[in-house]
Amino acid sequence: MFSWFKSAKNQPESLSQKEGTSRICEVGWLVDSEKAGFIYGSPRPISRRSAANPHVDNASPKGVNYCPAIIDVESKTFEVPCPVDLKLALRKDEKGQLRVVNIAGPDSTINRQAADQMVHLIGPNRWRTPNRPIIQIGAPYRFIADEPVWMTQIPPYNHFREPQWPGLLVGGRFPIDVWPRTLMWAFEWHDLSKPLILQRGEPWFYVRFETFDPSRPVRLVEAVMTPELREHCKGLDAVTNYVNRTFNLFTEARARRPAKLLTKAVRPSRPKIEDDSMSVEDL
Repeated sequence: MFSWFKSAKNQPESLSQKEGTSRICEVGWLVDSEKAGFIYGSPRPISRRSAANPHVDNASPKGVNYCPAIIDVESKTFEVPCPVDLKLALRKDEKGQLRVVNIAGPDSTINRQAADQMVHLIGPNRWRTPNRPIIQIGAPYRFIADEPVWMTQIPPYNHFREPQWPGLLVGGRFPIDVWPRTLMWAFEWHDLSKPLILQRGEPWFYVRFETFDPSRPVRLVEAVMTPELREHCKGLDAVTNYVNRTFNLFTEARARRPAKLLTKAVRPSRPKIEDDSMSVEDL
């Protein structure tokens, strides 16, 4: 990692921290999905969730809410909400092969075909530990930056759920200024006797960002898929189908990236209603 930061000093100004760099580091996010993109919600700061909790009367300035270490880690960590409701279990089929199935039954809000397309059980030769299967669910988020930023995908440790997940989320880390790949939600199933329950809107996973200067705040902004970004993504998507050790391709990706990948989305403002007495029918 340190050698990477050292080499980044020789990159163009848009890729390295120099005089005049904004005090705030902007990181873009977008959903890159061909269908049902609206089910994937906006990433949100976990600090906002903490702030929503009622404060204790006459709280001590030495309390958890005032701890600078906690405030700093939360300010650079964001939660991504789960897009669907799923109640998954591992079952063996008539051939004795392990399968992942949605056992929510008729109460399920997602149809069987969509669930089968979304959830995948990877082959046993790719598991980290025998008897601990790993499933994957596509998470079509891309995070983008125009300066060196590393992103880490981690479990939602700040959210207590009941029942607990019967296993562990598999995380990862990569530089989003040269490698804005789509994410994957990977889960290592430890207790095969228990179902995995996912609820729409609950924290699905966290993303944390690292910059040159750890004291710099991170601002998350919605981005758009530009032709330049699409062309760059074509070079990195699906490379794991052809080679191992994809980190060796970061140098090539850096050499080929355009000067600008992050373009912020502009949302039209909603029209103001001048007359408070206006009815729904008038709209």
